[in-house]
Amino acid sequence: MTIAPTPSGTFTLGTRQVKRLGYGAMQLAGPGVFGPPRDHAAALAVLREAVALGIDHIDTSDFYGPHITNRLIREALHPYPDDLVIVTKVGARRPDDGSWVAAMSAADLKRAVQDNLDNLGLDALDVVNLRMMGGSGHGPAEGLLAEPLSVLAELQQQGLIRHLGLSNVTPAQLAEAQGIAEIVCVQNEYNLAQRTDDAFIDDLARQGIAYVPFFPLGGFSPLQSSALSAVAASLSATPMQVALAWLLQRSPNILLIPGTSSSAHLRENVAAAELSLPAEALEQLETIGSTA
Repeated sequence: MTIAPTPSGTFTLGTRQVKRLGYGAMQLAGPGVFGPPRDHAAALAVLREAVALGIDHIDTSDFYGPHITNRLIREALHPYPDDLVIVTKVGARRPDDGSWVAAMSAADLKRAVQDNLDNLGLDALDVVNLRMMGGSGHGPAEGLLAEPLSVLAELQQQGLIRHLGLSNVTPAQLAEAQGIAEIVCVQNEYNLAQRTDDAFIDDLARQGIAYVPFFPLGGFSPLQSSALSAVAASLSATPMQVALAWLLQRSPNILLIPGTSSSAHLRENVAAAELSLPAEALEQLETIGSTA
């Protein structure tokens, strides 16, 4: 693993260059990513401020809510700026009890793509990630993805999808997928404390494929570490800003999509892109992670 101070810059996502710090819309939905937001106007304001701050890459899914985040994005930002890339994902659905259920049949996937198009108000989706449900929790599990990815590849050929990505996958699944279609990004769980994908990230960087960590700040259990707090204090930054800056310095192919429903938190996240971590800080932070 190599970490060196580098400017945040941009990276290729499909055929577009995007800034490496984007925005994840998941938290705009209600509690448990289900139902409407507590404050509809505040949700719209966060989206508009994200674009005003220069963010050009938004991550979403029509199963957030369900349908909630995409409709908020459309209400807040449509017609979209020419440089805005919207990435969505398919492969799950949310029944009335709020659970997360795999939805991988051809009918499920075609319906999901159409729902994303309709609720976002688009004729074609910039990037669609096939979200594998894994064995348990958020981690990936080996399993065949040829059948569902082939459905998305067919929709890509029809012009409904511009680029394809994968979420919650292993290197073996990526290799399988690359025999079917070009893959422009991989979205897996990764952060200062969860580093199982270290070698995977480096391999993707060599291939020019974007790696997008979900739960970059720990997800529903935010990162907590005395080393992280100490580094943050020494740099007059927040622990979460340091965690984001570490990811940006981890590898040039990492694109970040930290989510928030707060404009103040959004501004803090954006400021993290300008934070450079010195060598001694990186040494302290190296004690946190686990590759198990």
